Amino acid sequence: MNSVKVAIVGATGMVGRNFLKILSERDFPISQLYLFASARSAGSALEYRGKEYIVEELKEDSFDRGIDIALFSAGGGTSKKFAPFAAAKNCVVIDNSSAWRMDDNVPLVVPEVNPQEIKKHKGIIANPNCSTIQAVVALYPLHKAYGIKRIVYSTYQAVSGAGMSGVCDLENTLNGKEPTKFPKIIAGNCIPHIDVFLENGYTKEEEKMINETRKIMNAPNIKITATCVRVPVYVGHSESINIEFLNPFELNKVRDILSRAPGVIVADDPKQNVYPCPIDAAGTDEVYVGRVRRDESIPNGLNLWVVADNARKGAASNAVQIAELL
Repeated sequence: MNSVKVAIVGATGMVGRNFLKILSERDFPISQLYLFASARSAGSALEYRGKEYIVEELKEDSFDRGIDIALFSAGGGTSKKFAPFAAAKNCVVIDNSSAWRMDDNVPLVVPEVNPQEIKKHKGIIANPNCSTIQAVVALYPLHKAYGIKRIVYSTYQAVSGAGMSGVCDLENTLNGKEPTKFPKIIAGNCIPHIDVFLENGYTKEEEKMINETRKIMNAPNIKITATCVRVPVYVGHSESINIEFLNPFELNKVRDILSRAPGVIVADDPKQNVYPCPIDAAGTDEVYVGRVRRDESIPNGLNLWVVADNARKGAASNAVQIAELL
């Protein structure tokens, strides 16, 4: 890869810091690095590969210096305002917010599933929702083999999915303090409420999973429903995924397809208590699949348990993989 000028927008946040970590781990060829954040964080310093970088305030002219790729994770409002400025300067934006995901002119990319979509970008590429990314990595190879008719998602999402404030809320409520991030106490609890409620009774997080799955897999006719739950886990989203296929399948073949799928690790030996847990996925970039079993209540039904590090594969690592393909 040729060396490129890279910017990180939202550099001081949880995902921003993970961008730095993963760019270093994967030896991404950076010729110049720029760190941007809000005025509140400007002037602070972050280290990358032994060198200290001063965080700058993000402004409309921040990209007037030949930056090639900008990794954004600073919220939808910031992305909506500043991504077009970057794109206008021939800087390709890889955006981690929900701002551009369902825009018909913006590719929504998971490299293991639809890398070809990257070529269609017009200056902005959207990084999907964390819970959607890990799901489609596991589902797409099965969809190619058997055709998916319907998906039922039930998620168990870590507090880090809400950023540093989510982590602080768990720590604070463990110590008897009142929550400030979540609508209820998260310590020792489960909250079936992620993002805002919509008119139809679903949350925005659930709607994201439904719509993004269809777009990424280019499968608009799959019927999907979802219930997304916040749980008192620091890192790692877990998902129970129930699938109804159009065609019959054999369990051994399903396991074989998953074991050969890019980015997937099968951990499925219940007799030996082998199944993935979020603590196993923490700090890794793979999607782990276990509890592979037939849903005997319907024809062609399958159950999967899918786990991944939401801050890495669910956010930063997926974006860096997109940058590598660029």
